[in-house]
Amino acid sequence: MPTPAAAALALAYALARPLLFRLDAEDAHHLTLALLRAAGRAPSALLLLRRALRADDPHLAVDAFGLRFPNPVGLAAGVDKNALALPAWAGLGFGHVEVGTVTPAPQPGNPRPRLFRLPEQEALINRMGFPNDGARRVAARLAASRRGRPVVVGGNVGKGVDTPLERAVDDYEAAARALAPHVDYLAVNVSSPNTPGLRRLQSPERAAAILRRVGAVASRPVLLKLAPDLALDELPEVVAAAREAGAAGLVATNTTMARQGVEFSPRAAEVGGLSGAPLRAHALGFTARLCELAGPDLPVVAAGGIASPADARARLAAGARLIQLYTGLIYAGPALPARILDGLRVEG
Repeated sequence: MPTPAAAALALAYALARPLLFRLDAEDAHHLTLALLRAAGRAPSALLLLRRALRADDPHLAVDAFGLRFPNPVGLAAGVDKNALALPAWAGLGFGHVEVGTVTPAPQPGNPRPRLFRLPEQEALINRMGFPNDGARRVAARLAASRRGRPVVVGGNVGKGVDTPLERAVDDYEAAARALAPHVDYLAVNVSSPNTPGLRRLQSPERAAAILRRVGAVASRPVLLKLAPDLALDELPEVVAAAREAGAAGLVATNTTMARQGVEFSPRAAEVGGLSGAPLRAHALGFTARLCELAGPDLPVVAAGGIASPADARARLAAGARLIQLYTGLIYAGPALPARILDGLRVEG
């Protein structure tokens, strides 16, 4: 049974969602972030909400990357790129929040429109292109929120759109150096499809070089985020390179360029990465194979199409240590983390 607090959140979103879905997808996202940021001005109320949602149940705590996570449910990178609403995400019950992707310098991202809903498929297509306030400003926000955070916070870093691939490692190092003092772990994003050429950095040699440079300046666990479009027979070499370069874990997966499951949507032709329910089955298989290769010493964070307790249980059963939400949160609403936690408690 959902807690009364989770039931109230679900009802509020059921009333608000039709209005939000009348807005452009990115406008709705910015409005939601603004409301959540405003909620951060009532930290005592958010702490009470977190307690009411039973987010810190010790039976659900997870150890990974040398860190203690209060529960396995995290917010994926891309939702709160600029660390605007950390107290509110904690209040909603998340065990960790990954901010970013953050680049060394501010950048506007790709031209709008660049975020599209596919409601019938419970999916999104985005070609955002890492719009963010830059590492210095995001680091300042993280520093201001450092004391008393009840959740683990990760910083997802990437390269600027104008930086040549041969100098990409410098961008990752610079962004990591700025964020590292204010986060608990770092995630290296070499898998977004929306920065030209970025996925070429998933090659074992290039990914290893970035991981080494980030690890040398971070003094934090460093994770590597992979694309679901990598062939399964490419994974052994990538995993071996990540392990040799000192990665603490892996994130599976980013968005996909495939259109399986949305072929007949009027939005299917939009350029960008697809996320949500159509990615679910593939992301589960990808995660299972990655966990098999990584073993217990290289924990995997699972993302992609997780929108229910059953989805969460399937990823954890496949070997993932933690999960992350994005698109499912948009369709299911802010009670989703608590609903998943309730489902994991029942399963346990």
